[in-house]
Amino acid sequence: MTYVKLVGHFCRSISEVWAREDRMAGGDKTSEEWAERLTEAVAIANVPTLLLVLTQATGDMKWLEEPYIPRRGKGLDDNDDGGLPPNVQQDIRQAALTAILKLKAGEKPAISAPEPELAARMLSHSMAEQVTSEYGEIVSAELAGNSFDQAPLSAPKGFRVLIVGAGMSGICAAIRLTAAGVPFDIVDKDGDFGGTWRENRYPGAGVDTPNHLYSYSFAQYDWSHYFALQAELLDYFRHVAREHGLYERAEFDTKVERARYDETSGDWIVDVKRPAGEQARRYAAIFSAVGILNIPKVPNIPGLDTFPGPCVHTADWPDDVDLAGKRVAVVGNGASAMQVVPAIVDEVCDLTVFARSKQWAAPFPKFKTSVPEPIRWLIREVPLYQKWYRQRLAWTFNDRVHVSLQVDPAWPEPDRAINAINDAHRRFFTEYVKEELGARQDLLDLVLPDYPPFGKRMLLDNGWYRAVARDHVCLVPQHLREVRGTTLVAADGSEHEADVLILATGFQVAEMLASFEVVGRQGRRLREEWDNDDARAYLGSTVPGFPNFFTLLGPNTGLGHGGSVITPVENQIHYIMKLLECTFANGADTIEVLRPVYEDYNRKVDSAHAAMVWTHPGMENWYRNSRGRVVALTPWRHDDFWRMTRTVDLNDYKLSRGVAVPDRVAV
Repeated sequence: MTYVKLVGHFCRSISEVWAREDRMAGGDKTSEEWAERLTEAVAIANVPTLLLVLTQATGDMKWLEEPYIPRRGKGLDDNDDGGLPPNVQQDIRQAALTAILKLKAGEKPAISAPEPELAARMLSHSMAEQVTSEYGEIVSAELAGNSFDQAPLSAPKGFRVLIVGAGMSGICAAIRLTAAGVPFDIVDKDGDFGGTWRENRYPGAGVDTPNHLYSYSFAQYDWSHYFALQAELLDYFRHVAREHGLYERAEFDTKVERARYDETSGDWIVDVKRPAGEQARRYAAIFSAVGILNIPKVPNIPGLDTFPGPCVHTADWPDDVDLAGKRVAVVGNGASAMQVVPAIVDEVCDLTVFARSKQWAAPFPKFKTSVPEPIRWLIREVPLYQKWYRQRLAWTFNDRVHVSLQVDPAWPEPDRAINAINDAHRRFFTEYVKEELGARQDLLDLVLPDYPPFGKRMLLDNGWYRAVARDHVCLVPQHLREVRGTTLVAADGSEHEADVLILATGFQVAEMLASFEVVGRQGRRLREEWDNDDARAYLGSTVPGFPNFFTLLGPNTGLGHGGSVITPVENQIHYIMKLLECTFANGADTIEVLRPVYEDYNRKVDSAHAAMVWTHPGMENWYRNSRGRVVALTPWRHDDFWRMTRTVDLNDYKLSRGVAVPDRVAV
């Protein structure tokens, strides 16, 4: 009997029992239909995830032993069959079907929430590689489902928070403040929720982290693709905002121009610009959620203003730009270029790509792959499967490679790699690039980086190598030196004609919070504190001299080793809410980090970065400022930062109470 027939026979037996019980109870066929859908889903579900579900549901540790030990997957693949023989897969699927049906019938999992050591052991088994017991702490907490819980806070009378920005971070902060019962306003310079995913609408725009991980821990979604494109991502964030009633509380087309701390009252005086005019308001605290991919970086190219055709930045893509049959030039070859070039290559007549630098890119096995309907159903209906599937993704895309980013001082070839694992990555990616270029091996030297893998942001290949190998595509390994009407002059003097010019040149990442002016104690501007592009913060969240001012996705919180940036933002918000809780509990309404604490933390950040790939000499990346200091990325693993943000040490802070102002909203 084949596996499908065997499972179908088994499920029909279970369904018949349920159907009889339903008829006796005057019920319908819901149970039978549910079991049939489960059968279909389990037949194609991810086997390593089913093993985790089985272990927790049954408490039987045999599922962590031979013959049920998966083989390690390759690269970023989900490893759906675990590399196991068909008969072993059949045993696992049948047992998982039984266990899930019992859960549906009302049985509780034998293990309600794995302790950290067991959680690490289970994940190690599923991934076929060692996961530390320390990492098990974050897995255990997230499986328990309480890592983002929020109890009500007793805020002082008149205490009101301003959230600046209605993107991913702002939505998250608003939901947490709502749960805490702390009054707030949320404003955004644009006309809707969505932030980055509202602004970046260029062809091919999408996420390079799996959606089932790139989502709030408390708000899963019925994703249609494993890696969503811009429209579905925007729908998700709008959906979450709508579900939590944030549209009724948001003020759009409202730009914050300036925020100044009033030392007399302990308030922030905020100047906002709206269509109806300018207004000054008072707030007790500010959550800056403007993000780092906020201000487009437009290169200073002589003659750029003489270009007669459409000249568009990927962050400001017009709806009416027409590329069909046109000669198109793309400036840049970072993340946005790697997405836009393959997306338009079949539409244009000729395509010129100015690629001043080279990028490493990894295979993207599930690019544009739809999530099968049975799996969408399984993720919606079986929370235990959804949670463990997410944990597997978190390890693969978050911290799996972190150890390989540490410099081995004894490594004999530091120019090409930083350690043995990193050198193996180089060999793997090099072979991949060769395969993708096919007959165009003449392009290899133009696209293959001479710095170690992960030295810049590791990109996922959307078909970029195959695109630049096309006959009507010209790859120019130079920067664009000058524009003379429709003629584009490269640094080597070569000339190229174009009808449309696309600037895929990224953002002003190092100049954080450049979208509005922040003035703290004694009139000191935040830009002065940060010397323009040397942003620093304690835990990425707070700066001395700027009380009750919190930076979400602030300095050194970005991810260079991969994963969902939503995770550190949730950790930051958890910590900031703990700060407010401690402040209120001590009869205060203002909290400010001590400068020695702030400076010591940033010394540790810099020391950690000094031993990592992103400070490799002879290489530029957007992680570093003009001095070469890494300002955008965290050196920490996810579980490290999670532990740092669980509790507050009030010895790190100064508490005070300002003079109450009757109306904090308007001056």
